[in-house]
Amino acid sequence: MIVCKFGGTSVASAEQIQKVANIVKSNPARKIVAVSAPGKRSGDDIKVTDLLINLAMAALKNEEIEEELQIVVNRFMAIADGLELDHTICDVIAEDLHERVQGDKSNKELFIDSIKAAGEDNNAKLIAAYFNSIGMPARYVSPKDGLVVNDLPERTYALPEAYANLAPLKSTKEIIVFPGFFGYTKAGILRTFDRGGSDITGSILAAAVEAELYENFTDVDCVFSANPKVVNDPVEIKEITYREMRELSYAGFSVFHDEALMPVYKIGVPVNIKNTNNPSAPGTRIVPRRSVTGRPVTGISADSGFSTLYVSKYLMNREVGFGRKLLQILEDENISYEHTPSGLDDISVIMRSNQITLENEERILSRVKNELNADDVQMRHGFSMIVIVGEGMRNNTGLAARAATAISKTGANIEMINQGSSEVSLVFGVLQEYENQILQALYEEFFAHARV
Repeated sequence: MIVCKFGGTSVASAEQIQKVANIVKSNPARKIVAVSAPGKRSGDDIKVTDLLINLAMAALKNEEIEEELQIVVNRFMAIADGLELDHTICDVIAEDLHERVQGDKSNKELFIDSIKAAGEDNNAKLIAAYFNSIGMPARYVSPKDGLVVNDLPERTYALPEAYANLAPLKSTKEIIVFPGFFGYTKAGILRTFDRGGSDITGSILAAAVEAELYENFTDVDCVFSANPKVVNDPVEIKEITYREMRELSYAGFSVFHDEALMPVYKIGVPVNIKNTNNPSAPGTRIVPRRSVTGRPVTGISADSGFSTLYVSKYLMNREVGFGRKLLQILEDENISYEHTPSGLDDISVIMRSNQITLENEERILSRVKNELNADDVQMRHGFSMIVIVGEGMRNNTGLAARAATAISKTGANIEMINQGSSEVSLVFGVLQEYENQILQALYEEFFAHARV
């Protein structure tokens, strides 16, 4: 059995959904299809998820919502018309949206989750209806029928029983069309995964049915060694390990959600990233192990939007529990951290800037200063993380020096260096204004003129 997931651009229009049907029909092993909400049809278009967020915000403000709601219905109606479906499915979608906007608004986050999930949920219903209309027996399955997730306030993740609940899908005779992006708590409350979370849903399904392959269809032929919007004509990656892909996804590789690898990684289901618009292209395979080539670096990625909490205190290294107390302050603010480079008398905690507000920043600085008796406490913003990834890096000497030299040629200062114990990645923290220059310089060093 093959589980396949189709992203937003792959299901954005009737024409794209017809391509999806042809792909699924071409291989009888493709029995479970996870789908996203309709994405952009062109560069200046708006994703259905964004339209739904607008609808949710208007509903929360008790504003007139009929216009925003009709815009969403019209998008689905245009798809249904293009697929020559009758408007019965559009009536189902309109009724579903009306029911959602009348839902409980006491918890703003959960209300918005419910509205956002309407994109995936209704698109799955529509696609299942289309499959049946062209003689492909299909059945819509709701995440309510097994995809159990945890409760607030933690980020959303599937509970262990979700896999057991979904395992019977492996015996399906029909094509299962399953909406991505969300699940339900044991109490029946809808919660969404992080944005892009349809990748996670597909991965959960693939793990649950122990699929032979998880195909992730998107709008590019493969994963590239660097961002093609920054680097001209980067090298294509034919095969990459789970660990390498996880590291690259963490720092800006938007082709595949970084949390989506965990379910398939645990049981060793290979992943194939493919292009809906060019399904004959081999794509990029993500595998447990691969043979290491002469080139030590597989890919280079970059992501901005990081902040650094810098703390200095004389003899910090002799104070038992200092690091725990510092991280406890961040935990109290519900903030996760990315890296903690440190010296004898100082430590930096790097975190995503979107977790920081003026209010919690002030509380954090005050608590660290007063409770930990720190000599110096600062919060700095505007950093990027540049990540160099490759299974072959551990056996290659001088790689960090080559990277640092390449970065120095851009005029940028390296604010932080961090290498994991697995030696599969090397992370550089830099001011985000230098991000693209550094990415280009590192690509030039390791790929354009690489010594292989």
